[in-house]
Amino acid sequence: MAKPPLLLIAAGGTGGHMFPAQALAEEMLARGWRVKLSTDARGARYAGGFPGAVRIEKVRAATFARGGMAAKLKVPFLLAAGCLRAALGMILDRPRAVVGFGGYPSIPALSAAWALRVPRMIHEQNGVLGRVNQIFARRVNALACGTWPTEMPAGIEGSFTGNPVRGAVRERAAAGYIPPGDYPMDLLVIGGSQGARILSDVVPEAIAALPEAIKRNLTVAHQAREEDIPRVVAAYEAGGVAAEIAPFFGDIPRRLSECQLVISRAGASSVADISVIGRPAVLIPYAAAAANHQAANARMLSGVDAAVVFPESQFTPDALSETLYSILTNPKAAETMARSALKVGRPDAASALAEMVETLARKEPR
Repeated sequence: MAKPPLLLIAAGGTGGHMFPAQALAEEMLARGWRVKLSTDARGARYAGGFPGAVRIEKVRAATFARGGMAAKLKVPFLLAAGCLRAALGMILDRPRAVVGFGGYPSIPALSAAWALRVPRMIHEQNGVLGRVNQIFARRVNALACGTWPTEMPAGIEGSFTGNPVRGAVRERAAAGYIPPGDYPMDLLVIGGSQGARILSDVVPEAIAALPEAIKRNLTVAHQAREEDIPRVVAAYEAGGVAAEIAPFFGDIPRRLSECQLVISRAGASSVADISVIGRPAVLIPYAAAAANHQAANARMLSGVDAAVVFPESQFTPDALSETLYSILTNPKAAETMARSALKVGRPDAASALAEMVETLARKEPR
């Protein structure tokens, strides 16, 4: 009896690469494929949510971006060893397709697939190609984009599939929106794992400056760094604003579906969640993100007037307070923003990616 076809997924580094990889793995297993994940020790920390049927293969990968001179000198040898091991694995159990999600741990598998002419593609989560995906953009058979538009090298074309979202987000896709009004309202503030301090600096003061008629109806859920929580709590209390502050909320999909407005960084997964559920947003791209990719991510929502975008240099309490006032006192405009977000949402992103994989697997290798 023939084995089911094998998909090799290569990803690593951060949850931003691993979570969409997990969504594709789940979809492909449901379609009767075998799935193997190639990642490094760092990426393996995010692999706990992968189905048990996924075989996880740790590879040694390295980057020139970290470490001293001695570490950098080892990089070519570590990558070469990883590529040879990946190639041997493909010879012993040839995958029908290889999909890279970015991060240096995807280099060995994609390199081996290129050398052995295994059908291959990459998925870019952000609005700018990451370093590794830039390297392989001309060496793969297809390129899927999680954010649209995505900035590409000249002559490269991509297909907009969207970024796969968690099942809890899909369950709340296009959830009914209650626009702002003279009744209890929820405001969600999420900063991601990096650079959230500016939100703690600006948002409480901006909300405190709102008229009392708005503040008395507001309840804020604010994600803040552990070390910032005492001063954020104090700021909301001084402003007379009901707020819940925590370093992590485990129920973001629920909170997002129930809020009237979200203030957020513009990470790819956050933008995807906002667009799938459909909520008005104020986005503050992380200025230190590589190639300013969060600004590119934000364009997906701002381009359809679903979000107001503040560069960090312009993100002040006065400017934010004015924007919050204009949204929270204009229910028709807020409702239009929510509907506009849905226009770019892709709740079926994992399915669209799987269709690309199966189409790719049917083509002649090159």
